[in-house]
Amino acid sequence: MYLGGQSEVVLGKALQDGYRDKVTIATKIPTDRVKEPADVDRILNEELQKLQTDHIDFWLMHGINKEKWEHCKAMGMPERFKELQAEGKIRYKCFSFHGPYDEFEYILNDYDWDMVQIQYNFMDIENQAGTKGLELAGSKGIPVVIMEGLLGGRLSKAPENVQAVYDAFPVKRSPVEWAFRWLLNRPEIGTVLSGCTTVEQIEDNLRIFDTTEPGDMTEEELKLIDDVRAAYKSRTRVGCTGCAYCMPCPGGLEIPRIFAAWNESTLYDTNPKDNWGFQRILSEGHGPENCLKCGACEAACPQSLPIIELMEQAVAEME
Repeated sequence: MYLGGQSEVVLGKALQDGYRDKVTIATKIPTDRVKEPADVDRILNEELQKLQTDHIDFWLMHGINKEKWEHCKAMGMPERFKELQAEGKIRYKCFSFHGPYDEFEYILNDYDWDMVQIQYNFMDIENQAGTKGLELAGSKGIPVVIMEGLLGGRLSKAPENVQAVYDAFPVKRSPVEWAFRWLLNRPEIGTVLSGCTTVEQIEDNLRIFDTTEPGDMTEEELKLIDDVRAAYKSRTRVGCTGCAYCMPCPGGLEIPRIFAAWNESTLYDTNPKDNWGFQRILSEGHGPENCLKCGACEAACPQSLPIIELMEQAVAEME
């Protein structure tokens, strides 16, 4: 689905003239496109044709949660993956994940996976699979591949108060290097996906990865990352826990989602116009401008947040 459906085509062309033998390929089966068992082989054959290869090394059931995993089982995918492995068409049975930890634990324990891909970085230690999920996979001997190691690039450029924490440390490294070294310090992690847009970024990433091993970071360096995380969190605009007791809103506002988008923009000093989550809320007609000032949300909020006032601030800052 990536690059307008052309990513595998591009990669297939790039890996001609002997390069295919020098790499391992990871790609995904979009599980929402599997409507019947026969779709598994149809999709695989399409991908093999695009990639101009006879096998895929790491084939991932894409973005599954508990509901999607049950769908995969109903389509016979776990059994078919093992058969394809025996046939040599795929080498490793994998999945990528974006849900809560309890669902991750269920899926991980429900099948003999060869690799798992999760979102993880020093700000997401308690989000999604989180550190608990990483350690669970490690305890089962399942290598973990990391996506969003820089949180979509948000951790590559530190806000002023966060940069001050980095600058005060005696060892000088870029925010990118600190973020990657923190990840590569974990023995459970097999590799880190790195989105690059320039040759210079590729070269810098290779330098970091080539000079970092699990266990390299000192206690002082790990404490630095804890301090950096605290500096980021100090930028939080509203202490919403996302409990959703304020929902449904009579005016149609998606209150927890609005606050989450607002916090994200302030934490990472990003332009609200570039915040995909907030722009989607607006396009759906659930933005803060619809607030009726009825107070129903404030009466229900266990944090006693002044939601009406905060929504007015959100309108001013986010729009």
